[in-house]
Amino acid sequence: MARAALGWNTQELAATAGVGLNTVNRFEAGQEARVSSVEKMRSALEAAGVIFVPENGEGPGVRLRKTAP
Repeated sequence: MARAALGWNTQELAATAGVGLNTVNRFEAGQEARVSSVEKMRSALEAAGVIFVPENGEGPGVRLRKTAP
């Protein structure tokens, strides 16, 4: 959801996060990924404006940070 909110494809996330394309694909398919790779992907998404919303009874989610006018 975070990647889609930014309009990024898997190659863009991999390049921005400094991880391999296969790592992104495996992670998105629900397979195992190194904690360090997940942290890199999360950091790249957050730096691009994604806010991860914790579980609040309706499940976790994402939203984009408001930009200054």
